[in-house]
Amino acid sequence: MIGTIVNTGAVLAGSAVGISAGKRLPERIRTILMQALGLSVVLIGLKMALSGEKMIAPIGYLLLGGITGEVLRIEERIERVGEWLKTRSGSNSSSFVQGFVSASLLYLVGAMMIVGSIQDGTAGDPSTLYVKSLLDGVASVALASTFGLGVAFSALSVFVVQGSITLLASKLLFLQSPEVLNAITATGGLLILGIGINLLELKTIRTGNLLPALAYAIVGALVF
Repeated sequence: MIGTIVNTGAVLAGSAVGISAGKRLPERIRTILMQALGLSVVLIGLKMALSGEKMIAPIGYLLLGGITGEVLRIEERIERVGEWLKTRSGSNSSSFVQGFVSASLLYLVGAMMIVGSIQDGTAGDPSTLYVKSLLDGVASVALASTFGLGVAFSALSVFVVQGSITLLASKLLFLQSPEVLNAITATGGLLILGIGINLLELKTIRTGNLLPALAYAIVGALVF
């Protein structure tokens, strides 16, 4: 669990710096920072999406995932968690929920989280999660400077989800097979691309409702 604990701490530390800096930054500086982060996230998403060996399969997973997510109203449920945390924290920020949802999805969608958690849980090797911690910490500074306290609460998502995978690592070794990782990376890249588009305010994409695509990607890689 040491890797997840460090990752959680990095998100909290980055958020603290971002919240503190955000109060001092002019609106135009915060805007350009978010645009730069949005472009970076788009680039990461594109690179991940194009790295897959099968280009058609991730599109199918995304379509199935989107339908499933809309039926289950996943993003709405995530937003309710964000609203509950906002109420409990006493925050009056209008961007609390957006920051919580965007940061949580960004930090938890990707093969690095899965591989790092399994390595930490089975071999006691947190090195991958240390690298992820550095990336998440930097992203938290930029996100929190605009969205505020909601980004800090995404550390709870990291701790719960990533920590659970670490504790269950011995039962999830199948997730490390090349076929599964390829599918997760390519499909997750499309989700991250959606997050980037949201950050750039080009179009609002309910990326939370696309999360089931990752489950379809895992099943598809194992079956086919």
